[in-house]
Amino acid sequence: MNTNFIQLTIELIIGFFALLLITKVLGKTQITQLTPFDFISALVLGELVGNAIYDKEIGAHFVLYAVALWGLLIYLIEMLTQKIKKTRSFLEGNPAIIVQNGKIDYQQLKKNRLDINQLQSLLRSKNVFSIREVSYAILEPNGSISILKKSNYDTPTKQDINMSPKSVYLPTTVISDGKIVFDNLIEAGYSEEWLHNELNKQGIVNVKRVFYAEWLEGDSLYINTYH
Repeated sequence: MNTNFIQLTIELIIGFFALLLITKVLGKTQITQLTPFDFISALVLGELVGNAIYDKEIGAHFVLYAVALWGLLIYLIEMLTQKIKKTRSFLEGNPAIIVQNGKIDYQQLKKNRLDINQLQSLLRSKNVFSIREVSYAILEPNGSISILKKSNYDTPTKQDINMSPKSVYLPTTVISDGKIVFDNLIEAGYSEEWLHNELNKQGIVNVKRVFYAEWLEGDSLYINTYH
């Protein structure tokens, strides 16, 4: 095999696992709370690895160094914002109230470089199709929007209509891709025999026929077969 292919293969593998390690160390906030700074950091990190891999004059150790150094800088920034509260507004940004008491704050829109069409698009992403429904709208640092509707347009709760609350349970996946998920089944407090009995009640004798099955306390077993 050509030495260039061997070197490229080694560098790709090293770069892949280095990036995987960095994402594990930095945590889920890099995805779930992606700020503009995080977005740029991810782009630069990917560009560093890409350039290092495809530059013949740069070896695998430079790939590791680039990923480690950039990852360390991002990690230090994360630690800084956790330890020193005053740095958060500069490094992470602040939420902005763009609709207050049902009125659009034009100055906040202008400050955050939003126009009315972009605001309407953000509202529609939250299933709000008219600004008249909104009491407060907050633009989060990651660019998403949080909405507090006016009471006339808000979904009533059980407390509003004097209904007694009921217990809430998480659904449990017991079969996935034709295989029993034993950990979930045991955690739910049921046995394999119980599961087979539930399947038999719905005319299924072979677990392999089941693409997905979900158990919810107080409800029947939900089954989705391959066909």
